[in-house]
Amino acid sequence: MPENLETATFGNGCFWCSEAIFKQLKGVKSVKSGYSGGDMAHPDYKTVCTGVTGHAEAIELTYDPEVITYPEILEVFWKTHDPTTLNRQGNDVGSQYRSVIFYHNEQQKEIAENYKEQLDKSGIYKNPIVTVIEPYTKFYPAEDYHDNYFSMHPNESYCQYVIRPKVEKFKSHFSDKINAG
Repeated sequence: MPENLETATFGNGCFWCSEAIFKQLKGVKSVKSGYSGGDMAHPDYKTVCTGVTGHAEAIELTYDPEVITYPEILEVFWKTHDPTTLNRQGNDVGSQYRSVIFYHNEQQKEIAENYKEQLDKSGIYKNPIVTVIEPYTKFYPAEDYHDNYFSMHPNESYCQYVIRPKVEKFKSHFSDKINAG
């Protein structure tokens, strides 16, 4: 990875939704779907979906901090999922869909904790934020068929009824942060 790029890793529900959103951000160079936060080495989708591995469906992205900052990435993270539902995002239920930030260094940890605290105090959400902030340990890339899932399967019902509305909401809230091309 070039020196000027940084990495962020988090889970906010279905990684297909997260990838479809974050790959559109200015300054984000790559987004990979995968699994993080569990105990099993080299998990696969089928096993993670059972909830027994402890992994969250996550994305790992590399970004240029001179174009987009970690707090800006966290703003998109917080506003594109419900951080008040434990182990659930919409109809996706289980610990693999939990809201979690895997920090890579103490600065990311401090920024994430402060952001979460400010959101909780703001009263934006009527319920407490349940997002977990924990140290990054390992990220396992998902199977290749998960890559660019939304753009490869735009007419599938999950893409139409779950991912597309999230992408549209993202576009309306963050139009100034979207890649032009």
